[in-house]
Amino acid sequence: SVVGIGVSGQMHGVVFWKTGQGCEWIEGGIAPVFEPRAVSHLVTWQDGRCSSEFLASLPQPKSHLSVATGFGCATIFWLLKHCPEFLKSYDAAGTIHDYVVAMLCGLPRPLMSDQNAASWGYFNTQSQRWNVEILRSSGFPVHLLPDIAEPGSVAGRTSHVWFEIPEGTEVGVALGDLQASVYSCMAQRTDAVLNISTSVQLAASMPSGFQPGQTPDPTAPVAYFPYFDRTYLGVAASLNGGNVLATFVHMLVQWMADLGLEVEESTVYSRMIQAAVQQRDTHLTITPTVLGERHLPDQLASVTRISSSDLSLGHVTRALCRGIVQNLHSMLPIQQLREWGVERVMGSGSALSRNEVLKQEVQRAFPLPVSFGQDVDAAVGAALVMLRRHLNQKES
Repeated sequence: SVVGIGVSGQMHGVVFWKTGQGCEWIEGGIAPVFEPRAVSHLVTWQDGRCSSEFLASLPQPKSHLSVATGFGCATIFWLLKHCPEFLKSYDAAGTIHDYVVAMLCGLPRPLMSDQNAASWGYFNTQSQRWNVEILRSSGFPVHLLPDIAEPGSVAGRTSHVWFEIPEGTEVGVALGDLQASVYSCMAQRTDAVLNISTSVQLAASMPSGFQPGQTPDPTAPVAYFPYFDRTYLGVAASLNGGNVLATFVHMLVQWMADLGLEVEESTVYSRMIQAAVQQRDTHLTITPTVLGERHLPDQLASVTRISSSDLSLGHVTRALCRGIVQNLHSMLPIQQLREWGVERVMGSGSALSRNEVLKQEVQRAFPLPVSFGQDVDAAVGAALVMLRRHLNQKES
């Protein structure tokens, strides 16, 4: 009954492969599966090899989006400088989900949606073209760049039976996980979607006709990513979310181990949330940016307004959860959301769903109706895009 396969994944990242040799189809238990062959390891969005100094040395892109470490083109520039022999082993590159689509369909060249291309850097969303001239003049291997396809379009058809899905099934061009996640739960254009998982994203649909500026602003806390039908999402993407809470828990466990006590991290997490639920307010202020932010890469975390009365576990946990939300709120204030026509916030994500204190702080920070429990799921969004395409084809 499957009518199409939707694929999405992390936009900021790159994997390299040899066309025609990127995988081998082998007989699995119930159906053929593909095994990676001439393919590199994935370089993810968390890769930190591109320093601020290195990024500053790169040519200025003709794009409204800045280039950061972990972006596909930035990583290729770094490899070109430090490991040029590595690049000679491959003739194709893409995100990890572009690779999956290419392998499923046996594509001679990778296809990439503008959602992923914009997240690689050096891509102009208005002209829908890579900055080929700028890149080529800097010695960039432009032959590695994928061809561009419209998000929601078909990249090809499966070349083999795959998990009992018939050969010849349509496969959509790979979508960005952010866009697919938002698509899965944005019921109205007036909804903003807040996702707190490992990191944090607050996204809203831009008004019709919106076009971003022509030059990047690395210091801007809000970025504008291509969505569907040539529209844009305004996105505040914080690097500091559930990972900050995990770092705090790990620190507490390590302190107790140093004191000769062994406690499970899950126990520490549940106890600290219980303590913070009882502690409804605090004067303690935590700026939780232990990982910096893309627009402020050198800003680290800090704790201020420390008093002897605010040092309990409940106080510190409450301040930490508040800091995560306030940090995002400083990147995309409520006034800006209202100007964009946002009337409701849809809250989701693993860190938010299991943390009552974070929920309270979200409601405190956003004086708009906030709806929790709506699952944001990139896989669901990608499937819905393909299903809607199928239904539109049937209607026409």
